[in-house]
Amino acid sequence: MRERFRHPQRTWYQKFRCAFRGLWLGVRGQTSFLVHFVAAGLALLAGAVLGVERIEWCVLLLCITIVLASEMFNSALEHLARAVDRSENRHLGSALDIGSAAVLLAAMGASLVGSLVLVVRVTAWIGVG
Repeated sequence: MRERFRHPQRTWYQKFRCAFRGLWLGVRGQTSFLVHFVAAGLALLAGAVLGVERIEWCVLLLCITIVLASEMFNSALEHLARAVDRSENRHLGSALDIGSAAVLLAAMGASLVGSLVLVVRVTAWIGVG
């Protein structure tokens, strides 16, 4: 049974095709991913309007990437849990809760970092700081 899931040697094209398929599967139907994606768009728009510097862009983009990647890992965990056991299973439930907590931590950290970067820019922009 284990052999069934092994991929034979794949080309780079095939690897990227699988990765983009995974991206589509991870995003499709996930309202929480959409919320994070909208928040990322707003942060990027604010950064552009407020003229953040290169290092600030790097930090903001890294935070956005961490949140979106965390959401994808959580989606993968949800898919795996459904494949393993469709009945109520407290161990799978705990694993899913931990995955959700990872996304929450990433989002909270990104929000703090984004606030630190953007609030400084807003205060400078309006002449308070």
